[in-house]
This record gives sequence, structure tokens and C-alpha cells, in this order.
Amino acid sequence: MNTFTKYAALAVVASLTAASPALADSMLFNAADIGKSVSLNYNGYDSNGGSSIAGLTGSTTFTLTGVSGNDYTFDYAVANTSSAPVIDSRISGFAFNTDPEITGANSTGAYSYAQLSGNYPNGIGTVDVCFKDASTGACAGGGSGGLTAGQTGTGTFTLSFASPVSALTLGNFFVRYQSISGVPGVSSATGDGTISSTSGGSTSGGSTGGTPVPEPGMLGLFGAGIIGLALARRRRQTVRVQFAAA
Repeated sequence: MNTFTKYAALAVVASLTAASPALADSMLFNAADIGKSVSLNYNGYDSNGGSSIAGLTGSTTFTLTGVSGNDYTFDYAVANTSSAPVIDSRISGFAFNTDPEITGANSTGAYSYAQLSGNYPNGIGTVDVCFKDASTGACAGGGSGGLTAGQTGTGTFTLSFASPVSALTLGNFFVRYQSISGVPGVSSATGDGTISSTSGGSTSGGSTGGTPVPEPGMLGLFGAGIIGLALARRRRQTVRVQFAAA
């Protein structure tokens, strides 16, 4: 193997290694998991290119309290943990996706309005269900309620399905920040949730392993490796033709 071919092959191996997909956190529940709690921490990023906002943070805890017929019921706790340089912010709602597909939802407490198949801003797109502080008709937020920095809110929500569910997966967790102060040019933002702890229940761990999410830029490395191999092959073929012509 000549030097060019060897380096091209190494580039492909490196790109395949580097391109291993990141995993989006998810929770698995079944009827034996009554009392299981999963906590998440959230970051914050704005609408202007999705840049991260230092100090804009939140957390949630979801605890399965009942499984009956086609319904799963949870207690929830949401905390706005934002800190300097953020002066204040308001968490106006939270959202996630479900597997299987949800057919109905209702909630009580700090976020007593539920909506299915709503659009989340900052490039998130449609989410399966969101819980809000106001009846706004959108998952993007609105109203003037929610939790300001340092506050915690609790309540319950019930997820309904078309038929009894033997195992439920929740994934792709988001919170919505509004009324942000202390960050120039930013008044609203979104946060992604990652699992921080799990307790109770029969299913092991807080994450099912996640859904593969290719990391931007890694696909570029993979492509560069493939191009390198193609160039190496073409070079070998050219050399063989020239040798045969001689």
C-alpha cells in the first residue's frame, strides 16, 4: 500500500470513529415503574443561530405515579435555576416526545395547559406534547405566568394513548424561556434536557440509550475520508494505465 492510499484509509477509519452518533437522552417506563423518578438539567440557547446562553438553566423531575387503562400519570417538578449573567428569566413551559404516539394529555399545577403536536422555536420543530403556563394556542409560550429565576413549580400530567401501553418512552426534552433580562438582544430562548439522575422503578437506568443523532461536522469528516479513498483508487488506476502503455 503506497503512502497516499494508506493515509486515505486512515482518514476513513478516523471519520467512522469520530462520526459515531451522539445519543439523545430518553426515559423508559412500564407498569412496574410506579414511583420511578427521572431528573433532567437544561441549558439555554437563543434564536440567533442557536448560540448558548451562559447562566440560562433549568431542571425538571418526572415521577410515574399511575398506569391505568390507556393512561400514564406523572408528578412533575420544574425549577428555574438561571443565574448570573442572566438577571431573570421565566420558564413558560416544557415539552417532550413520546413513543408510542400520544393521543391526549391534560395537566394541573404550575403548567395546567397541555397541547399536542405544537411547534417549538429555535429550530426544534414539532413536539408531541407541551405543557404551558397559559392557553396561548402555541408551544412557543406566551402569557405572563411560569417560573422566574429561583422558583419551583409542581403539578401532575396524564398522557393518553389509543390502546394500553406496555412500555412508554419519553425523549427529546425541552423548556421554553421568556422575559429574559441581562442578555443583550435576547428575550426568549429554548433549552435541551439531559438526564442527571434516576431513582426507583424496575427498568434499569434513566436512559434507554437514546436515539442516534449525527453530530454536525462529523459527516464532513466521513465524506472527506470517502473522497480520499476514491482519489487513491483513481491514482492507482492511472499509474497502472501508464505502466501498461510503457
